[in-house]
Amino acid sequence: MEQIEQLNKGPMNPRKALYPENMDELLKMGYMEVETGYCILENGAGYVATNNKFPGCTIEMIQWWYAWHTLEGLRYKIWNPYGHQTIAISDEHREKIKNPNIPLEEKSQGVIHFEVEDIGAGPQDVVIHFLTHRELGITKALDTSKSTIIGGYGIIESRDNNYGKSQGKMPVIMIHNFRETEYGVESRTRFWLGYRINKGIPMLVLPKDVVIPVEAPMGLAFNNVQEFSHLSSFLPDIYKEFGNLPL
Repeated sequence: MEQIEQLNKGPMNPRKALYPENMDELLKMGYMEVETGYCILENGAGYVATNNKFPGCTIEMIQWWYAWHTLEGLRYKIWNPYGHQTIAISDEHREKIKNPNIPLEEKSQGVIHFEVEDIGAGPQDVVIHFLTHRELGITKALDTSKSTIIGGYGIIESRDNNYGKSQGKMPVIMIHNFRETEYGVESRTRFWLGYRINKGIPMLVLPKDVVIPVEAPMGLAFNNVQEFSHLSSFLPDIYKEFGNLPL
């Protein structure tokens, strides 16, 4: 697989990374010099970029999946049987997702996921606050018929402290830019470890002189390619079976 081969080369040049203050760049046509890679930024934060392909998929399928999979633990687990363990959302957010009057592209926005996931360093508790693209700090308009932004900020905490007790709870900004292609859909994903969003502004929140271990963005990069590659293999079929049913 092309993405895995690229990641196996080791960390990318951090000068070629995209910083979260410049997320608008993801909405431009074309590609950046490095679309799949990971590194530690000069400020100590971790960075991940991946570009995954979804042949035969549509933007509607992606939006449907991000709503549908949250409603049952088994749905989350089939996304990545090796890493996904369980997921939970509040009753309020469950009602929002199941509300037929809320547009599909809005069902994930404002929803908080509580997940247990293993990205290669043992089980981790993951809390993700999903936001609109405006709340993420993206100022450009979005053509939701041809693309969708799914992202937010979260906290990752390793249950085994494999990255060292000094790391504690790791804040992360996540953004997936899904856009139409001639073969289906592609995702242009970015993670920034050590950052959080505050009122639409990305903020580095690492303590002074703390550097994210390179194993953290490396594991996240490999995990994202694995789970998105697996999702792309069955999403058209599962959408065909369940996509027309009530959530």
